[in-house]
Order: sequence, then C-alpha cells, then structure tokens
Amino acid sequence: MQLAIAAGVTALATGLFLAPLGAQLDDQAMRRALAIAQTTAAESRLDDALESSRPGRRGPVQSEAERIRRATGAEYVVIMDTRGVRWSHTDPKQIGRRVSTDPSGVLAGREVMQIDEGTLGRSARGKVPLRDEKGDIVGAVSVGIAYESVQQRLLATVPQLLAYAGGALAVGALAAYLVARRLQRRTHDLAFSDISALLTEREAMLHGIREGFVALDAHGRIRLLNDEAQRLLDLRSEDTGRPVDDALPPGRTAEVLSGRVRGADLLTVSGQRVLVANRMPTDDGGAVVTLRDRTELERLGRELDGTQGLIDALRAQDHEHANRLHTLLGLLELGLHEEAVEFVTQAVGVHRATAEQVTERVHDPLLASLLVGKATVATERGVSLSIAAGSRLPDRVVDPHSLVTVLGNLVDNALDATAGGPGGRVEVDVRSEGRTAVVRVRDNGPGVPEARRAEIFTEGWTTKEPPAHGQRGIGLALVRRLAERYGGSAEVGESPEGGAEFTVTLPDALSDALSDEAPEERPDSVTPTNRGPDGAGTDDTDPDGAGTGEGGEEGAGDVDTRGPKKHTPEGRDPGDATEAAR
Repeated sequence: MQLAIAAGVTALATGLFLAPLGAQLDDQAMRRALAIAQTTAAESRLDDALESSRPGRRGPVQSEAERIRRATGAEYVVIMDTRGVRWSHTDPKQIGRRVSTDPSGVLAGREVMQIDEGTLGRSARGKVPLRDEKGDIVGAVSVGIAYESVQQRLLATVPQLLAYAGGALAVGALAAYLVARRLQRRTHDLAFSDISALLTEREAMLHGIREGFVALDAHGRIRLLNDEAQRLLDLRSEDTGRPVDDALPPGRTAEVLSGRVRGADLLTVSGQRVLVANRMPTDDGGAVVTLRDRTELERLGRELDGTQGLIDALRAQDHEHANRLHTLLGLLELGLHEEAVEFVTQAVGVHRATAEQVTERVHDPLLASLLVGKATVATERGVSLSIAAGSRLPDRVVDPHSLVTVLGNLVDNALDATAGGPGGRVEVDVRSEGRTAVVRVRDNGPGVPEARRAEIFTEGWTTKEPPAHGQRGIGLALVRRLAERYGGSAEVGESPEGGAEFTVTLPDALSDALSDEAPEERPDSVTPTNRGPDGAGTDDTDPDGAGTGEGGEEGAGDVDTRGPKKHTPEGRDPGDATEAAR
C-alpha cells in the first residue's frame, strides 16, 4: 500500500510538472517567433522594397526573408502587404497569394502571438506590423516556428524527468520499507485485521472483567479506564485524558495510581470502598493499575473478628456461669439460704446496673448495644472500660451505623493497646453539641508517638500483626473517611494517663431536637426488662434485639467493667452481639 501511494504520488507530480512545461514551451516558441518578426520588421530595406518592386521568387523581399529564415532557424518568414498578399514564403508557389489566416489584427497595428494551423501545418506564430519611415503601416511580418520542434523539446525532457521521478520513487520505496519494518516491530508483526480484532476483544474484556483497570501515559494522564474502575473511583468517561491528581481527590489513592507510593497489593480507601491496588510500569513510560474491591471481604473479616471475640467471651462466661451455679449449689446444700439469696441478688444487680448506666448516657439503641457488648469483651480481656460521666447522646442520630463504625474501631484499637498488661483502662466519651456528635476514646496504653500521628490514619498503616483472613490498617482510615464525609475531622493526641486519645467530630450527625425528653420518659430506652435466671435479659422494645449487656464493678460511678467477678447476659442474640462488635 505504501509503495502504491509512493508511485501514485510520483506519477501525479510528474504529470503536474509536464502540464505547465508544455504550455511554457509553447509560450517560449511564440515569443521567439515574435522576436524574429520584430527584428525583421526593423529592416528599413523591406518597406522600400514593398513600395518599389513587385512580389516574385527572386525579388528583394523574398531574398531578404529567406536570409533571415536561414539565419534564425524559423520555419518560415512571410512578408505581406496591406492587402494580405504574400511577398515571401518558403514555398515560392505561395508568393502572390493571400495568407491563409486573417491578417486584420496585425494590419491594424497589433502584435499577435498564437498557435495556429497554416499551409505548412501547425506552428507557433508571431506577427508584427511593418511600418515605413513615417510610421504608416505598409504591410506585416509573420514568422512561424515549427510545432514539431516544440514537441521534440518537450519529449526530450521526459526521459530526464522520468529519471528524476524514478529516483524519487526509489527513495520513497526505501522510506516506505523502513517505515513498514518499524511499524511491524511496533505492532509485533500483526496485520491490520489482527489489530482490529485485538482492539475489539480488548474492549469487550476490559469492560467485562470485575476488576478495575486504569491505564496511564508517560505524563500521568488517564489513557484508559473500564467500567469497574469508574465505579470504584467515582470517575466518569470524560475524565480520560486528565492527570490523576486532577481527576482524584488528594490522598493515598491518587498517590498509589501516580506511583508515588510503591509496592504490591497496596491498600487504599476510595469513599466507602476498600481497594487493593497493583501498579505495573509499561515500556512507554506509562503504567497499568488494577484495582480489586475488597470492601465485602473486609466487612466479613470484621464480622469474623467480632464473632471470634463473642465466642471467646461466651466460652469464658460459660466457665463463670458454671462456677456461679456450683457456688449456689454449695450454699443450698449447706443450708445457707440467706447467703444464696444474697449471692443471686448481687449478680442480678450488677448486670442491671451495667445496662442502666450505659442507657442513661447513650440513648441510641445501636450505640448502647455496642458499648454493652464491648464492656463484656473488655472484662474478659482484663481491661476496665468506662463511660465518661459527662457523656450524653440523645436518640437523634441520623446514621447510627456510621457512628457504630467509628466508635467500634476506636474502642477495638484501645482494647488492643491496653490488653495484656496490668491495669488497662479505656474511657469512652460520646456527647452531642447541637447537631454535632463528638466521640472521644482515651486509654492508658503506650500511646502514639508524635512523629507518627500524621500517618496513623493512612490506609495500610498498622503496628499489629495481620489476621489470617486479610490485612490491617483499614479501621482508622475508614474512621477518617466517615468524619470527612460529614465535614468533620479525626485527630489523635495524648491522653491524661499517657496513652492515646482519639477525637472524632461529626457535624450534622444528629437531627434537630424537638424536645428535651428525659431518659426515664423515653419509651425506647435500652433497659433490660425480661431477665433470665442469670439476671440478664433483652429489651422488648428494641426491634434489633440490642440493648442488653453485662460486666461492671458493683458500686462504680462510671461503667467499670473490670472487677473481681465477671458477669454476662444469658439469652442475648449472638447476631446482635456480632453486629455490635462489628
């Protein structure tokens, strides 16, 4: 195809060159004939000969015209009088006859150039008037150049022109060959039909796979992204061609895609989605990034962690319940009935006090259930979990599940930081300031070094060993994203006891208050009403079955979960506890 194009262009250029060349040669021939005619008309002897002699084969006019014709190489030199009668001609037989073409123009005083047919055939002609000494027209001079000579000149240039065209065609063919070889190397020797088929297959594959795919060029601009990448990154097809830093908000996701953060299976959070990103550079300086959505996997992993914690707590409560039954059985067998009644009353009172202390301060059923469940887990891990005395959160939370995520992650991190050592303490402070919810969790653990506080909310950053089902470093990143979604903030500092203090502010997390309803007047307060033999129960007014709890030290001002005795509610729905733990 390239050779055909090169040959066609060469032929077109040759034809375009020959067309004006023929016209140029015609013009040159006519101008040459006109110049000879002008020179002949300047001879002063001709006008005198026209006035003093007669036309003839041996006349002075014929002799002078033939001399000029032979000297200039013209085909003919014809001198005519004012009547158009020839006084000279190459063929003597034509002398004395009228010219074959109209002489009126030249006899009127105009110079004429033309290509015309005459008695000698086709020729390039030049005609000028012949004047006497006074300037009057006494005749005309017509000079002709044989048109065959013009064609011969044109044909003589064709071989030379074709030689140049052939050289140009050879250069074009060589260039076409080199370009074709380069193109074959760039396309891996694929034919055009193969490239078209591959493009069609690629489009179907990219838009059909369930992994996000983003292709970047050498300048960091988005070159291609499939439907899944648009969904995961909240992008549009119009973002193609834009730099990554312009298309995505500042954060770890943009840093991973642009290559500023390197590594394999990098965790990042985009909106509410947890993504795993892998970036592979390409030969042209760009990169290809694949994104996997593991939001559901992380959710299931957290549910697994919560379920495992619940199982451990239930296993420990089973042993403690057996111990209490053995103690009660011993008191009854010894006949110590009053002591048995006092023992049962004390256990029931502790459970009742724990749930009531939580629900007096936190009126939202989901959050209250979460805190009661976390109190049980803290007790089993040897940590004292308490609710700050100034805590108060009305049942006006717009999105309780988001607040459960924030509080659950902060409490879990605090329990992990304080468990395993003596005297571990965690304090939870949840309060409302108008429509703003403020969550503060502090502990007496090792704390967070000041140099690391800026990166603790980064996806994938953690100091813990990863669990069997996945990776860590997501909880605090989700907390920060939830806070930013509400237009708030998530900060970490040092608690008064030397540990860490996390503060999350969520503006507009609460609806407008219609009335300041007292806790005891609320029909949906999470208060244990149906109790089993162990003193624990569920709240019949809670549709989710939340609102039960256990753990606490009798007589404590706050909800203190660590003491000499451990208690747990019986009859609580494990599914509710799992939701609370999550």
